Amino acid sequence: MAGIRAGKPVVLPTDTVYGLCADAFHEEPVRALYRLKGRHDSQPTALVAADEAALLDAIPELRGQPLLRGPFTLILPNPGRRLSWLTGDRPETIGVRIPSLSGAVAEVLQQVCAVAATSANQPGGPDPRTVVEIPEELRARCAAVLDVGALPGTPSTVIDLTIGEPAVLREGAVPAAEALARLREL
Repeated sequence: MAGIRAGKPVVLPTDTVYGLCADAFHEEPVRALYRLKGRHDSQPTALVAADEAALLDAIPELRGQPLLRGPFTLILPNPGRRLSWLTGDRPETIGVRIPSLSGAVAEVLQQVCAVAATSANQPGGPDPRTVVEIPEELRARCAAVLDVGALPGTPSTVIDLTIGEPAVLREGAVPAAEALARLREL
């Protein structure tokens, strides 16, 4: 997608909610994304990858780590401290996500491999199920908005795998017990 490659923020649908996305591989587009959303740079932002291969190309140290496709954000060790502009106050960890996507959004993500992504809302605002639920001031400042209609509307389940036993930090689209069971199956 031209907007991402040009370093501009875009709105992309995921398998959960609409997200504000930017080029994850360069610091300035991510900083611009933070400014747009009004997010403090001490907060982490997820690296959303097209597939496992794209994720491992971006962060090779994740080989051997449990990776789940779908509505999960996994907090994993980041021993190389890669993409530090995504990690907030914890550069030794990184949040990663491999959503289950199809159609145009899957094609976009395949083209760019991975993006920095956060919900397309104001901090603390409702997670957008539809494009019209995204605040107009955010949409107007994005280079592109990909509208695929209504999404489920519940954000990803966030699981921290860096603190010993896996811990669910945010119960989202997948209930905590089910998410932990899926991890045990890996």
